[in-house]
Amino acid sequence: MKLRHPMQTDTNQTPLHTIDLIRKKRDGLALDPREIGFLVSGAASGSIPIEQLSAWLMAAWLRGLSQDETRALTLAMRDSGEKFDSSRLGKTAVDKHSTGGVGDKTSFLVAPIAAACGLAVPMISGRALGHTGGTLDKLESIPGYRTALTLQEFETVLAHCGASIVSQTPALVPADRVLYALRDRTATVESPGLICASILSKKLAAGLDALVLDVKTGSGAFLRTQEDAEYLAALMVATAEAAGTRTVALLTDMGQPLGRMAGNFIELVESVELLRNQRPPESEDLRELSLILSGWMIHLGGAAPTPEIGRQFAEAALEDGSALAVFFKMIEAQGGDTSVFDSPAAFHKPGATQVLNAWQSGYISEMDTTAIGWAVQRTGAGRERAGEPVDPQAGILFHARRGARVEAGWPIATLYATTEAMLPEPIELLREAITISATPLDFVPLVSRIFTRENAEAHLGNAVR
Repeated sequence: MKLRHPMQTDTNQTPLHTIDLIRKKRDGLALDPREIGFLVSGAASGSIPIEQLSAWLMAAWLRGLSQDETRALTLAMRDSGEKFDSSRLGKTAVDKHSTGGVGDKTSFLVAPIAAACGLAVPMISGRALGHTGGTLDKLESIPGYRTALTLQEFETVLAHCGASIVSQTPALVPADRVLYALRDRTATVESPGLICASILSKKLAAGLDALVLDVKTGSGAFLRTQEDAEYLAALMVATAEAAGTRTVALLTDMGQPLGRMAGNFIELVESVELLRNQRPPESEDLRELSLILSGWMIHLGGAAPTPEIGRQFAEAALEDGSALAVFFKMIEAQGGDTSVFDSPAAFHKPGATQVLNAWQSGYISEMDTTAIGWAVQRTGAGRERAGEPVDPQAGILFHARRGARVEAGWPIATLYATTEAMLPEPIELLREAITISATPLDFVPLVSRIFTRENAEAHLGNAVR
């Protein structure tokens, strides 16, 4: 007689119990869609205690989620609350999402660029998670900017501006609001299945027609190995495509902060500089990646026959000022005061400032970007616990980046902290995170691989997990 795990059943009528599902996942067995739906419903309604959800997350992190479990979790979370109907906008709805990075501010560029090219960009974003910054925290450094819009307000801004960047409403993907916060507090962030479901549930609930994913690799990525990043990228593409959304994933370098600023308000300053068609050399990687991502958005949205031509359209939107006009229009529509960008230095008043100088001559050959992310967080720009306030003025400005030649005593970074007492820790973290060597580093490509619906399923079929 074939033995079954005590949690396995032949009927869908058997009552479900959370402790049984924790045990089943702990023992390495896969949950079916009904069981996953039960957990998601309990997270959304509050009927499952936090400690049990935390235990299940840890079991899922340790044992992993199968592709079928990931898809079931994604769809159950998407359907756990209200969904946005983008069809009323009369435009193709396209979005971009990054798996999280230090200094990653591409949303502030790609959203207005794509909108300026005739697409609708309904962008539902998150807050700081782990060592990475949060898009919403950055936008809320603009006086008056509202991220918590109702779905009706969201639609109104989109119809008026073409783009809107908001937080989840209480009714939109409520299960993810609970699980997202728990993952940050239970060390269960770095799971391909959980990352995929969290990202895609929000994106699919926004009624997207197409989605471009920016999957980070390198020392600042949540998934540190190339193999794990490739698996996550392929998994998200296959999962979103199965749900009916055209999707592409680009693996991009996070071996150093993106651009030259990491924090909250200062990241917006850098973004507006580029939208004004200024080109500081230390921001060139940010500009280039934003154009590549925008090109794919424009292509998948049907406004360009190829991503390369889409990139040309994106660059034109930067150069003619139309993307900047969309961005400022969106900020004002959501209550923000764009006058702070007239003279950013007058508005940016950090509590304490200190310059870190090079301690020897040579080349910056390596940057531990995760450690740098924690340094940014320790200035006051991030949070240690969900719900904590962040300092909009805090962050780090990098004067020299990977590959740069520096002399002893030259400035490497300027730190902006909430108080003087908060400066020593991030200073020490930066000193440990930055390696100065006698020889320059090898070239690292900005984009290392691209997954589309044509190659994602094949990669998953060959992946060893």
